[in-house]
Amino acid sequence: MTEHVLTNARLILAEEMVHGHVRLVDGRIAEIGTGAAPAGAEARAEDCGGDYVLPGLIELHTDHVEGHLAPRPKVKWNPLAAVLAHDAQIATAGITTVFDSLRVWPDKKAVGMDGDAPTLIAALEAARAADALRADHRIHLRCEVATDTVVEDAAALMAKTPIHLVSLMDHTPGQRQFASVEQFRSYYMKKSGISADEADVIVATRMEYHSLYARKNRAGLVALGHAHGCILASHDDATPEHVAEAIGDGVAIAEFPTTEEAARLSHEAGIRVLMGAPNLVRGGSHTGNASAEALARAGLLDILSSDYVPASLLWSAFDLARRVPHLTLPQAVQRVTKTPAEVVGLTDRGEIAPGKRADLLRVALAGEIPVVRAVYREGRRVA
Repeated sequence: MTEHVLTNARLILAEEMVHGHVRLVDGRIAEIGTGAAPAGAEARAEDCGGDYVLPGLIELHTDHVEGHLAPRPKVKWNPLAAVLAHDAQIATAGITTVFDSLRVWPDKKAVGMDGDAPTLIAALEAARAADALRADHRIHLRCEVATDTVVEDAAALMAKTPIHLVSLMDHTPGQRQFASVEQFRSYYMKKSGISADEADVIVATRMEYHSLYARKNRAGLVALGHAHGCILASHDDATPEHVAEAIGDGVAIAEFPTTEEAARLSHEAGIRVLMGAPNLVRGGSHTGNASAEALARAGLLDILSSDYVPASLLWSAFDLARRVPHLTLPQAVQRVTKTPAEVVGLTDRGEIAPGKRADLLRVALAGEIPVVRAVYREGRRVA
């Protein structure tokens, strides 16, 4: 039996914060109590000095791993090294369960837009086989419906490895995330280092492919996802029509709705609304879309995602409790732990409670910025 006790801690439970201790046995939470460590456990106890102890964070949508694989335009890194660097950053940000969002965007006419899902899945599996991962990694496919072979490509991946979450995406210029063609061109030229001519090819291809493939591919991906037991997410919904389509498709998560109207309709339909933690901590969307803070104030924000900055997830929980008057810190923390766990069916984690996985992090504050002191995954310290 392995046992460890964290004591003298501010424990963030699902509904309240208490000063006390938590005992971990064989990778599970065995006991929670107020006050000091139980008698006889003092020698095994870690004095947290009044720091916060939270459930391990659960990240549903991060494309951060792709940045490690391609750290510069047209530069590819060793895939296993990229995965390990990503994993280290994820774990030290306090994330113990991560859904790595991998692009399935087959676009042979558009330079650098096809994604590297097979390569990264193979690297993740190799790292897992070597017991080299700190966090629990799961696969989230970001599927671009306005492409020619996305359904076949996604099906090939699902036949080889478990896929847990599928995003239905449409980045066609002039709608959803990109309200104008020029906004689309500017974004991808800056992000991918492509030329104006290459951007023009992408725009023309996307417009053509949207009319040819988007509707039938979305239907195909929905059927495929349901057949494989995947959770479905709809990406960048903006209009009532988008939300109605998501409801009909059996979508569970509305990722980054671009308007408050779409967020409200999704929330009212029981679809969990996920917004970016960078949006919250920066005070708004960097593309001018809906504000995460405004949605939280309206009672429409269910889940936060670090998206492209892993450290933002923990920061966003503390920020949310400071900036939204009706939310306590435990309620804010639910949006990065308990709620994301529930929506993807991970009932064994996401809160500090007896019998749950001992996925925990110890956090101090430097001013208003949370600092991760230690991270435990199934009772084993990983950061």
